[in-house]
Amino acid sequence: MARIAGVDLPKKKHMEIALTYIHGIGRASARKILDGAELPYNTNSDDLTDGDIAKIRKILEEKYHVEGDRRREVSMDIKRLMDSGSYRGLRHRKGLPCRGQRTSTNARTRKGPRRGAGIKRK
Repeated sequence: MARIAGVDLPKKKHMEIALTYIHGIGRASARKILDGAELPYNTNSDDLTDGDIAKIRKILEEKYHVEGDRRREVSMDIKRLMDSGSYRGLRHRKGLPCRGQRTSTNARTRKGPRRGAGIKRK
């Protein structure tokens, strides 16, 4: 099992998909990384050699912010919005959707489970 950027890549998956398990890498960046490492997209993660893993690690260190660094960047961006008092920052602070979705119905992912009017007793 290959370990890249602190993440164990899943077994029996093509590298194009396996690299997306790393936070900050999607399908497009995974393809660019594999092109840079000169590996085919359909190589299985089990079949990687130590040299291949080293190539991928080198590309990730040079060009991409992944895992802890990426999570820190995102949280700092959100904190900056909240501190500046912008509309998006206020929505983050209240735990509501920031991108214009309706909230009278739906938005349960962001708002959490419904809290009813109260418990009814007989």
